Amino acid sequence: MARTIQQLFDLKGKTALVTGGSRGLGLQMAYALGEAGARIMLSSRKAEDLEQSAADLQAAGIDARWIAADCTKEADIAHLVSETLQRMGDVDILLNNAGAAWGAPAEDHPVEAWDKVMNLNVRSYFILSQMLAKQSMIPRRSGRIINVASIAGLGGNPEGMNTIAYNTSKGAVINFTRTLGAEWGKHNITVNAICPGFFPSKMTAHTLKAMGEEKLAAHAPLRRLGDDEDLKGVCVLFASDAGKHITGQWLAVDGGVSVVTGG
Repeated sequence: MARTIQQLFDLKGKTALVTGGSRGLGLQMAYALGEAGARIMLSSRKAEDLEQSAADLQAAGIDARWIAADCTKEADIAHLVSETLQRMGDVDILLNNAGAAWGAPAEDHPVEAWDKVMNLNVRSYFILSQMLAKQSMIPRRSGRIINVASIAGLGGNPEGMNTIAYNTSKGAVINFTRTLGAEWGKHNITVNAICPGFFPSKMTAHTLKAMGEEKLAAHAPLRRLGDDEDLKGVCVLFASDAGKHITGQWLAVDGGVSVVTGG
């Protein structure tokens, strides 16, 4: 018998690991997963931010823990995986969200900044997915991996937004998602990507100040920026049995910006 829509989206009994989860888009999606019933392990670099965010989740009735880790370091990723499995048991949902950006004209972009962006935005997604799948998802033949990409990974930028490393990294995340989804389907692991458009956050604060909210919103057919609930629905779709027949896909959540051509 087919399940009800409420049953399909229910995450009770599931465990989710969310990187970059102490603020912004990661925390928004952690709330979504927790509100759907999942237990949450938050991770980011700063313990004080994680402690506060986990406390806020707990105050909302969500079972939340935290582990500080720098996902540019393979040893930190290994520690994050082992600690999460030890403290929470098997992980059903991995949300790869930790990310960095760097603004500079391509001709002057520092190579060390390029490496920093690539290491966090691409390399860490691969290493964490590989470790967690081998130790938890593949043996159980079950898992959901959600990668946070960006509409920046779909093309170039308007004049004044010089983020070649970021755009390149997010394009890589989209094809990483396609390729991993194709390869791990045999293990009953789905791999999908969310491509946010412009959301106010600490990472985008400089661009928001420089270009202005109205100008940025004007590029979207819906004439608005993303808010603190716009990623919740797609996150739970990809994490739950409602999305069990979706893999290797990306979905833009951008007010329609990515469907407009010709400037």
